[in-house]
Amino acid sequence: MSWDIVVIGAGPVGLCFARALAGSGLRVAVLEQQPGSVLENPEDDGREIALTHRSHRLLHDYGLWPHIADENVATLRDAVVLDGDDEQGLLFSHRESGQSQLGWLVSNHAIRRAAWQALQAENAGNVEIIDNARVAHVEANAHGAKVRLADGREFAAELLVAADSRFSESRRALGIRADFLDFGRSMLLVRMRHEVPHDSVSWEWFRYGQTLALLPLHDANTSSVVLTLTRAELDALLALDEDSFNADIACRFDGRLGQMQRISACRQYPLVGVYPERFYSTRFALIGDAAVGMHPVTAHGFNFGLLSVDALARRILDALQHGEPIWHERLLADYDAEHRAATRPLYLATTLVARLYGDDRPPAKALRKLALGAGRLAKPFRQLVMHGLTHPDEDMPLGGLRKWAMRLRPR
Repeated sequence: MSWDIVVIGAGPVGLCFARALAGSGLRVAVLEQQPGSVLENPEDDGREIALTHRSHRLLHDYGLWPHIADENVATLRDAVVLDGDDEQGLLFSHRESGQSQLGWLVSNHAIRRAAWQALQAENAGNVEIIDNARVAHVEANAHGAKVRLADGREFAAELLVAADSRFSESRRALGIRADFLDFGRSMLLVRMRHEVPHDSVSWEWFRYGQTLALLPLHDANTSSVVLTLTRAELDALLALDEDSFNADIACRFDGRLGQMQRISACRQYPLVGVYPERFYSTRFALIGDAAVGMHPVTAHGFNFGLLSVDALARRILDALQHGEPIWHERLLADYDAEHRAATRPLYLATTLVARLYGDDRPPAKALRKLALGAGRLAKPFRQLVMHGLTHPDEDMPLGGLRKWAMRLRPR
Protein backbone atom coordinates (compact mmCIF):
# COMPACT_ATOMS: atom_id res chain seq x y z
CA MET A 1 0.00 0.00 0.00
CA SER A 2 1.25 3.46 -0.89
CA TRP A 3 0.69 6.59 1.20
CA ASP A 4 1.86 10.18 1.30
CA ILE A 5 2.72 9.97 5.00
CA VAL A 6 2.99 7.03 7.38
CA VAL A 7 2.95 7.84 11.11
CA ILE A 8 4.25 5.26 13.57
CA GLY A 9 2.40 5.54 16.88
CA ALA A 10 -1.22 6.52 17.67
CA GLY A 11 -0.58 8.17 21.01
CA PRO A 12 -1.94 11.68 21.61
CA VAL A 13 0.79 13.31 19.50
CA GLY A 14 0.54 10.87 16.59
CA LEU A 15 -3.24 11.27 16.46
CA CYS A 16 -3.01 15.07 16.74
CA PHE A 17 -0.57 15.10 13.83
CA ALA A 18 -2.98 13.04 11.72
CA ARG A 19 -5.81 15.39 12.71
CA ALA A 20 -3.73 18.42 11.74
CA LEU A 21 -3.42 16.97 8.21
CA ALA A 22 -6.99 15.72 7.91
CA GLY A 23 -8.83 17.28 5.01
CA SER A 24 -5.64 18.29 3.22
CA GLY A 25 -5.95 15.60 0.57
CA LEU A 26 -2.78 13.88 1.79
CA ARG A 27 -3.19 10.15 2.33
CA VAL A 28 -2.04 9.44 5.88
CA ALA A 29 -1.70 6.06 7.58
CA VAL A 30 -1.23 5.84 11.35
CA LEU A 31 0.23 2.53 12.54
CA GLU A 32 -0.49 1.45 16.11
CA GLN A 33 0.37 -1.86 17.75
CA GLN A 34 -2.59 -1.69 20.18
CA PRO A 35 -6.10 -2.81 19.15
CA GLY A 36 -8.67 -0.29 18.00
CA SER A 37 -10.80 -0.84 21.11
CA VAL A 38 -7.97 0.58 23.23
CA LEU A 39 -7.61 3.60 20.95
CA GLU A 40 -11.34 4.26 21.10
CA ASN A 41 -11.50 3.92 24.87
CA PRO A 42 -7.94 4.28 26.24
CA GLU A 43 -7.10 3.15 29.74
CA ASP A 44 -6.50 5.80 32.38
CA ASP A 45 -2.72 5.78 32.78
CA GLY A 46 -2.72 8.16 35.76
CA ARG A 47 -0.97 11.00 33.94
CA GLU A 48 -2.30 14.55 34.11
CA ILE A 49 -1.09 16.91 31.38
CA ALA A 50 -0.42 20.58 32.22
CA LEU A 51 -1.43 22.50 29.10
CA THR A 52 -0.07 25.92 28.22
CA HIS A 53 -2.28 28.52 26.56
CA ARG A 54 -0.70 27.71 23.20
CA SER A 55 -1.44 24.01 23.61
CA HIS A 56 -4.99 24.87 24.61
CA ARG A 57 -5.37 26.88 21.40
CA LEU A 58 -3.92 24.06 19.28
CA LEU A 59 -6.32 21.52 20.80
CA HIS A 60 -9.14 23.87 19.80
CA ASP A 61 -7.69 24.27 16.30
CA TYR A 62 -7.45 20.49 15.85
CA GLY A 63 -11.02 20.00 17.05
CA LEU A 64 -10.14 18.05 20.21
CA TRP A 65 -11.35 20.40 22.92
CA PRO A 66 -15.12 19.87 22.42
CA HIS A 67 -14.54 16.13 22.95
CA ILE A 68 -12.94 16.56 26.41
CA ALA A 69 -15.45 16.29 29.25
CA ASP A 70 -15.48 19.00 31.92
CA GLU A 71 -14.65 16.52 34.68
CA ASN A 72 -11.35 15.77 32.91
CA VAL A 73 -10.29 19.43 32.88
CA ALA A 74 -8.97 21.41 35.85
CA THR A 75 -7.87 25.01 36.15
CA LEU A 76 -4.19 25.63 36.85
CA ARG A 77 -4.36 29.08 38.38
CA ASP A 78 -0.98 29.38 40.10
CA ALA A 79 2.11 27.26 40.73
CA VAL A 80 4.44 27.15 43.71
CA VAL A 81 7.93 25.65 44.01
CA LEU A 82 9.09 24.57 47.48
CA ASP A 83 12.46 23.37 48.73
CA GLY A 84 13.06 21.36 51.88
CA ASP A 85 10.80 22.63 54.66
CA ASP A 86 9.92 25.96 52.98
CA GLU A 87 6.65 27.55 53.98
CA GLN A 88 6.52 30.29 51.35
CA GLY A 89 8.38 28.94 48.33
CA LEU A 90 8.56 30.55 44.89
CA LEU A 91 5.11 31.50 43.60
CA PHE A 92 4.24 31.85 39.92
CA SER A 93 1.03 33.86 40.13
CA HIS A 94 -1.47 34.32 37.31
CA ARG A 95 -1.74 37.96 38.36
CA GLU A 96 1.81 38.62 37.14
CA SER A 97 1.07 36.81 33.88
CA GLY A 98 -1.81 39.06 32.85
CA GLN A 99 -4.06 36.01 32.41
CA SER A 100 -6.80 34.54 34.57
CA GLN A 101 -4.86 31.27 34.89
CA LEU A 102 -1.48 29.79 34.02
CA GLY A 103 -2.97 26.83 32.19
CA TRP A 104 -5.15 23.73 32.35
CA LEU A 105 -4.69 20.18 33.65
CA VAL A 106 -6.22 17.47 31.49
CA SER A 107 -6.02 13.69 31.87
CA ASN A 108 -3.76 12.10 29.28
CA HIS A 109 -6.27 9.39 28.38
CA ALA A 110 -8.94 12.07 27.84
CA ILE A 111 -6.70 13.83 25.30
CA ARG A 112 -6.02 10.57 23.51
CA ARG A 113 -9.74 9.71 23.37
CA ALA A 114 -10.56 13.23 22.15
CA ALA A 115 -7.97 12.93 19.35
CA TRP A 116 -9.57 9.67 18.23
CA GLN A 117 -13.05 11.18 18.35
CA ALA A 118 -11.94 14.31 16.48
CA LEU A 119 -10.61 12.14 13.66
CA GLN A 120 -13.89 10.23 13.50
CA ALA A 121 -15.91 13.47 13.54
CA GLU A 122 -13.82 14.85 10.69
CA ASN A 123 -14.75 11.73 8.73
CA ALA A 124 -11.32 12.09 7.18
CA GLY A 125 -11.23 9.49 4.44
CA ASN A 126 -7.62 10.43 3.72
CA VAL A 127 -6.53 9.33 7.23
CA GLU A 128 -6.59 5.67 8.15
CA ILE A 129 -5.62 4.20 11.51
CA ILE A 130 -4.26 0.69 11.24
CA ASP A 131 -4.41 -1.08 14.60
CA ASN A 132 -2.68 -4.29 15.73
CA ALA A 133 0.25 -3.10 13.61
CA ARG A 134 3.56 -4.18 15.12
CA VAL A 135 6.42 -2.64 13.17
CA ALA A 136 9.19 -5.07 12.26
CA HIS A 137 11.29 -3.02 9.83
CA VAL A 138 11.60 0.59 8.65
CA GLU A 139 13.72 2.20 5.97
CA ALA A 140 13.94 5.62 4.36
CA ASN A 141 16.14 6.89 1.57
CA ALA A 142 16.10 9.32 -1.35
CA HIS A 143 13.56 7.17 -3.19
CA GLY A 144 10.99 6.93 -0.39
CA ALA A 145 10.15 5.29 2.92
CA LYS A 146 8.87 1.82 3.72
CA VAL A 147 7.50 0.09 6.80
CA ARG A 148 7.05 -3.66 7.13
CA LEU A 149 4.84 -5.10 9.86
CA ALA A 150 5.41 -8.32 11.75
CA ASP A 151 2.53 -9.93 9.83
CA GLY A 152 4.21 -9.12 6.51
CA ARG A 153 2.13 -6.14 5.42
CA GLU A 154 4.13 -3.31 3.85
CA PHE A 155 3.45 0.43 3.70
CA ALA A 156 5.30 2.70 1.27
CA ALA A 157 5.29 6.46 1.82
CA GLU A 158 6.76 9.72 0.64
CA LEU A 159 7.50 10.65 4.28
CA LEU A 160 7.78 8.61 7.47
CA VAL A 161 7.00 10.26 10.83
CA ALA A 162 7.87 8.62 14.16
CA ALA A 163 5.68 9.25 17.21
CA ASP A 164 6.60 5.98 18.93
CA SER A 165 7.76 7.15 22.39
CA ARG A 166 11.04 8.39 23.81
CA PHE A 167 12.40 4.87 23.33
CA SER A 168 11.62 5.05 19.60
CA GLU A 169 12.67 1.92 17.75
CA SER A 170 12.23 3.62 14.38
CA ARG A 171 14.60 6.43 15.42
CA ARG A 172 17.20 3.84 16.34
CA ALA A 173 16.60 1.82 13.17
CA LEU A 174 17.31 4.87 11.01
CA GLY A 175 20.53 5.66 12.84
CA ILE A 176 19.66 8.82 14.76
CA ARG A 177 21.67 8.90 17.97
CA ALA A 178 20.12 10.27 21.14
CA ASP A 179 21.38 11.35 24.54
CA PHE A 180 19.71 9.31 27.28
CA LEU A 181 19.76 10.57 30.85
CA ASP A 182 18.64 8.05 33.46
CA PHE A 183 17.86 9.92 36.68
CA GLY A 184 17.95 6.70 38.71
CA ARG A 185 14.46 7.35 40.07
CA SER A 186 10.90 6.34 39.32
CA MET A 187 7.73 8.33 39.80
CA LEU A 188 4.54 7.12 41.39
CA LEU A 189 1.25 8.64 40.21
CA VAL A 190 -1.88 8.35 42.33
CA ARG A 191 -5.03 10.43 42.82
CA MET A 192 -5.77 11.42 46.42
CA ARG A 193 -8.65 13.12 48.19
CA HIS A 194 -7.56 15.60 50.87
CA GLU A 195 -9.24 17.73 53.53
CA VAL A 196 -7.69 21.06 52.57
CA PRO A 197 -8.75 22.43 49.14
CA HIS A 198 -6.01 22.82 46.53
CA ASP A 199 -7.28 26.26 45.38
CA SER A 200 -6.21 25.36 41.79
CA VAL A 201 -2.53 25.69 42.76
CA SER A 202 0.06 23.12 41.69
CA TRP A 203 3.02 22.26 43.92
CA GLU A 204 6.50 21.15 43.01
CA TRP A 205 8.13 20.27 46.32
CA PHE A 206 11.78 19.26 46.38
CA ARG A 207 11.97 17.63 49.78
CA TYR A 208 15.19 16.06 50.90
CA GLY A 209 15.39 12.50 49.60
CA GLN A 210 12.21 12.79 47.56
CA THR A 211 10.29 15.06 45.20
CA LEU A 212 6.56 15.67 45.53
CA ALA A 213 4.19 17.22 43.03
CA LEU A 214 0.55 18.11 43.58
CA LEU A 215 -1.58 18.61 40.46
CA PRO A 216 -5.04 20.08 41.18
CA LEU A 217 -7.95 18.24 39.59
CA HIS A 218 -11.52 19.28 38.76
CA ASP A 219 -12.76 18.59 42.29
CA ALA A 220 -11.39 21.12 44.81
CA ASN A 221 -10.40 18.36 47.26
CA THR A 222 -8.86 15.94 44.78
CA SER A 223 -5.36 16.06 43.32
CA SER A 224 -2.94 13.91 41.42
CA VAL A 225 0.10 13.21 43.57
CA VAL A 226 3.43 12.53 41.90
CA LEU A 227 6.09 11.06 44.17
CA THR A 228 9.66 10.54 42.98
CA LEU A 229 11.80 7.98 44.83
CA THR A 230 14.07 5.05 44.08
CA ARG A 231 12.32 1.94 42.82
CA ALA A 232 13.08 0.10 46.07
CA GLU A 233 11.51 2.90 48.13
CA LEU A 234 8.41 2.90 45.96
CA ASP A 235 8.10 -0.88 46.26
CA ALA A 236 8.19 -0.55 50.06
CA LEU A 237 5.52 2.17 49.94
CA LEU A 238 3.24 0.08 47.73
CA ALA A 239 3.56 -2.87 50.11
CA LEU A 240 1.74 -0.89 52.85
CA ASP A 241 -1.90 -1.51 53.64
CA GLU A 242 -4.44 1.13 52.62
CA ASP A 243 -4.56 3.07 55.89
CA SER A 244 -0.78 3.07 56.24
CA PHE A 245 -0.36 4.21 52.62
CA ASN A 246 -2.77 7.12 53.12
CA ALA A 247 -1.04 8.16 56.34
CA ASP A 248 2.38 7.94 54.68
CA ILE A 249 1.38 10.24 51.79
CA ALA A 250 -0.22 12.75 54.18
CA CYS A 251 2.97 12.74 56.27
CA ARG A 252 5.13 13.38 53.19
CA PHE A 253 3.10 16.56 52.65
CA ASP A 254 3.67 17.50 56.32
CA GLY A 255 -0.07 17.32 56.92
CA ARG A 256 -0.56 20.56 54.96
CA LEU A 257 -3.47 18.98 53.08
CA GLY A 258 -4.99 17.31 56.13
CA GLN A 259 -5.96 13.65 55.94
CA MET A 260 -5.55 12.05 52.54
CA GLN A 261 -7.22 9.05 50.92
CA ARG A 262 -6.21 7.12 47.81
CA ILE A 263 -8.98 7.00 45.18
CA SER A 264 -7.16 5.49 42.20
CA ALA A 265 -4.72 2.79 41.27
CA CYS A 266 -1.01 3.62 41.51
CA ARG A 267 1.10 3.91 38.36
CA GLN A 268 4.89 3.82 38.12
CA TYR A 269 7.15 5.25 35.40
CA PRO A 270 10.96 5.42 35.18
CA LEU A 271 12.51 8.88 34.95
CA VAL A 272 14.53 9.06 31.75
CA GLY A 273 15.31 12.12 29.64
CA VAL A 274 15.96 11.75 25.90
CA TYR A 275 17.21 14.26 23.33
CA PRO A 276 18.22 13.13 19.81
CA GLU A 277 21.11 14.73 17.92
CA ARG A 278 18.61 15.72 15.22
CA PHE A 279 14.88 15.45 14.56
CA TYR A 280 15.02 14.26 10.96
CA SER A 281 16.89 12.35 8.30
CA THR A 282 16.09 11.60 4.65
CA ARG A 283 12.28 11.41 4.32
CA PHE A 284 11.96 10.85 8.07
CA ALA A 285 10.95 13.09 11.00
CA LEU A 286 10.53 12.73 14.76
CA ILE A 287 7.66 14.25 16.74
CA GLY A 288 6.42 14.01 20.33
CA ASP A 289 8.47 12.06 22.84
CA ALA A 290 10.39 10.45 19.98
CA ALA A 291 11.83 13.94 19.43
CA VAL A 292 12.08 15.20 23.03
CA GLY A 293 11.59 13.05 26.12
CA MET A 294 11.32 15.50 29.01
CA HIS A 295 11.75 15.04 32.75
CA PRO A 296 8.24 15.80 34.10
CA VAL A 297 9.39 18.45 36.59
CA THR A 298 8.38 21.28 34.21
CA ALA A 299 5.34 19.39 32.85
CA HIS A 300 6.25 20.36 29.28
CA GLY A 301 6.35 16.96 27.58
CA PHE A 302 3.00 17.03 25.78
CA ASN A 303 3.27 20.77 25.16
CA PHE A 304 6.49 20.13 23.28
CA GLY A 305 4.75 17.30 21.46
CA LEU A 306 2.05 19.68 20.22
CA LEU A 307 4.71 22.20 19.20
CA SER A 308 6.32 19.50 17.05
CA VAL A 309 2.95 18.69 15.47
CA ASP A 310 2.31 22.35 14.71
CA ALA A 311 5.80 23.05 13.35
CA LEU A 312 5.93 20.01 11.05
CA ALA A 313 2.29 20.08 9.89
CA ARG A 314 2.47 23.80 9.01
CA ARG A 315 5.46 23.19 6.76
CA ILE A 316 3.91 20.16 5.09
CA LEU A 317 0.65 21.98 4.36
CA ASP A 318 2.55 24.99 3.04
CA ALA A 319 4.62 22.78 0.74
CA LEU A 320 1.46 21.07 -0.48
CA GLN A 321 -0.19 24.43 -1.24
CA HIS A 322 2.84 25.54 -3.28
CA GLY A 323 3.24 22.26 -5.13
CA GLU A 324 6.52 21.43 -3.41
CA PRO A 325 7.65 18.01 -2.06
CA ILE A 326 6.39 17.36 1.47
CA TRP A 327 9.57 15.42 2.21
CA HIS A 328 12.15 17.96 1.00
CA GLU A 329 15.30 18.15 3.14
CA ARG A 330 15.01 21.92 3.45
CA LEU A 331 11.52 21.55 4.89
CA LEU A 332 12.68 18.97 7.42
CA ALA A 333 15.78 20.99 8.31
CA ASP A 334 13.63 24.08 8.97
CA TYR A 335 11.37 21.98 11.19
CA ASP A 336 14.43 20.69 13.05
CA ALA A 337 15.76 24.22 13.62
CA GLU A 338 12.43 25.55 14.90
CA HIS A 339 11.69 22.67 17.23
CA ARG A 340 15.24 22.50 18.56
CA ALA A 341 15.20 26.25 19.27
CA ALA A 342 11.88 25.84 21.10
CA THR A 343 12.91 22.84 23.19
CA ARG A 344 16.68 22.69 23.72
CA PRO A 345 17.02 25.55 26.25
CA LEU A 346 14.22 24.26 28.49
CA TYR A 347 15.41 20.66 28.17
CA LEU A 348 18.87 21.67 29.43
CA ALA A 349 17.41 23.90 32.15
CA THR A 350 15.08 21.11 33.29
CA THR A 351 17.97 18.67 33.48
CA LEU A 352 19.96 21.18 35.56
CA VAL A 353 17.03 21.76 37.93
CA ALA A 354 16.36 18.02 38.34
CA ARG A 355 20.01 17.37 39.15
CA LEU A 356 20.40 20.31 41.52
CA TYR A 357 17.17 19.72 43.41
CA GLY A 358 17.81 15.99 43.60
CA ASP A 359 21.16 16.63 45.28
CA ASP A 360 20.97 16.69 49.09
CA ARG A 361 24.62 17.48 49.82
CA PRO A 362 25.13 20.66 51.91
CA PRO A 363 26.58 22.83 49.06
CA ALA A 364 23.67 21.85 46.80
CA LYS A 365 21.14 22.58 49.53
CA ALA A 366 22.60 26.07 49.98
CA LEU A 367 22.51 26.70 46.23
CA ARG A 368 18.91 25.47 46.06
CA LYS A 369 17.83 27.97 48.71
CA LEU A 370 19.77 30.75 47.00
CA ALA A 371 18.16 30.03 43.62
CA LEU A 372 14.61 30.06 44.98
CA GLY A 373 15.31 33.19 47.00
CA ALA A 374 16.60 34.95 43.91
CA GLY A 375 13.52 33.83 42.00
CA ARG A 376 11.25 35.34 44.64
CA LEU A 377 13.00 38.69 44.26
CA ALA A 378 13.30 38.65 40.45
CA LYS A 379 9.94 39.55 38.94
CA PRO A 380 11.34 39.61 35.35
CA PHE A 381 12.47 35.99 35.76
CA ARG A 382 9.01 34.90 36.90
CA GLN A 383 7.39 36.81 34.04
CA LEU A 384 9.76 35.21 31.52
CA VAL A 385 8.80 31.72 32.75
CA MET A 386 5.10 32.54 32.66
CA HIS A 387 5.36 34.13 29.22
CA GLY A 388 5.98 30.70 27.73
CA LEU A 389 2.92 29.33 29.52
CA THR A 390 0.35 32.02 28.87
CA HIS A 391 0.99 33.50 25.40
CA PRO A 392 -0.76 31.27 22.85
CA ASP A 393 0.46 32.92 19.65
CA GLU A 394 3.90 34.29 20.50
CA ASP A 395 7.34 32.76 20.37
CA MET A 396 9.52 32.84 23.46
CA PRO A 397 11.85 35.85 23.77
CA LEU A 398 14.90 35.55 21.49
CA GLY A 399 13.12 32.78 19.60
CA GLY A 400 14.27 34.11 16.23
CA LEU A 401 17.88 34.28 17.37
CA ARG A 402 17.74 30.73 18.70
CA LYS A 403 16.33 29.42 15.41
CA TRP A 404 19.11 31.18 13.48
CA ALA A 405 21.72 29.64 15.78
CA MET A 406 20.24 26.16 15.37
CA ARG A 407 20.47 26.43 11.58
CA LEU A 408 24.18 27.22 11.86
CA ARG A 409 25.03 24.27 14.09
CA PRO A 410 27.09 21.41 12.57
CA ARG A 411 25.01 18.48 11.28
